[in-house]
Amino acid sequence: MLHAVSLGLVLYGAWLLMSGHFEPLLLGLGVVSCVLVVLISRRMDVVDREGHPVHLTWAGLSYWPWLVREIVKANYDVVKRSLHPSMPISPTVVRVKASQRSDVGQVIYANSITLTPGTISVDVGGGEILVHALTREGAASLEEGEMDRRCARMVGDA
Repeated sequence: MLHAVSLGLVLYGAWLLMSGHFEPLLLGLGVVSCVLVVLISRRMDVVDREGHPVHLTWAGLSYWPWLVREIVKANYDVVKRSLHPSMPISPTVVRVKASQRSDVGQVIYANSITLTPGTISVDVGGGEILVHALTREGAASLEEGEMDRRCARMVGDA
């Protein structure tokens, strides 16, 4: 039930932000549409800990600022390498360990890698993630495991 209520609130909040209309009729239609989506989602049995991980909300509040900082640093590095032809670009494919036990944790870790410019998660499975990195330094920083540890701590696997 908590997941259904949370999903409804998130959907309605997103609807309010995107619509920008606050007339009573439109607000009511927004509520009706969000309730219908939640009912259909419950009927399809997709509202659960995995489909809507509300239990990660508080832990995510410490993880997201760190991830945003890493994204900004990686953006700067990619732009610097793009604008200065003397800086080396050495595409590398590497397997990194994913210590998260849950599928949600591994997906969050793989998505965090992909959100960071210069790295793309290619495959996830067997407790490992296949990553294409723009540089050997980027691959080495993933192999150090800081992102893995922080993600595992966020999902409760540390």
